Amino acid sequence: MTGAHLMASGPTTLAAAGASTNWTIIGILIAIFVPICVAVAVSVWSYYGLQRHRADAVAMAAYRKLAEEAVANMQEMRAELAKLSEHVNGVEQLMRDVG
Repeated sequence: MTGAHLMASGPTTLAAAGASTNWTIIGILIAIFVPICVAVAVSVWSYYGLQRHRADAVAMAAYRKLAEEAVANMQEMRAELAKLSEHVNGVEQLMRDVG
């Protein structure tokens, strides 16, 4: 065969040359790699979900501590306000007695 004869016959493909695709190997590779890829994706997704949950738990703990401190401060303020009210009532009574 000459070069001109090869060019005239057109491009030769693997299928035309007698090679066939081995679908069994492709199926086995897909059966192995797809579950592995899915498992990795689910693991990564779960990990970031866990990290988000941990961050929310830390934020909630900080909020709970802040709320407890606010309640304690309000109780102290009420006690001080009660003392101040007693002093004001004493001064008002003194002014009534004098005036």
